[in-house]
Amino acid sequence: MSYQRAERIAEEIKRELSDILRNHVRDPRITDMVSVIKVEVSKDLRHAKIYVSVLGDKEEKQRTMEGLDRATGFIRKELGQRLGLRYVPEIRFVLDESIEYSIHIAQKIEELKKKEQDENQ
Repeated sequence: MSYQRAERIAEEIKRELSDILRNHVRDPRITDMVSVIKVEVSKDLRHAKIYVSVLGDKEEKQRTMEGLDRATGFIRKELGQRLGLRYVPEIRFVLDESIEYSIHIAQKIEELKKKEQDENQ
């Protein structure tokens, strides 16, 4: 199996999954502030690891991840219909907190800049 094909399918899964989460999954535990960051597909196309970012507190993140895990069957069925693959990969959701971490770092940098400006005046 070609590595390029796995990458193309990962991008297609990411695009379709974003639409599915936004417009078709009706689980109230899944917040509107969930976004698909990255999709990794194994070379044999049997497994997909989906990195999602959830903005909110710890409890909200946990509820959203539970909702995503419960909706896995529905999501796989939708992906199968949309992508037309012989085998739809087993999907596993992974919480990615890199966006929140980068926001936190940016805030700290701004605080340091402001502190430095106040000291220079």
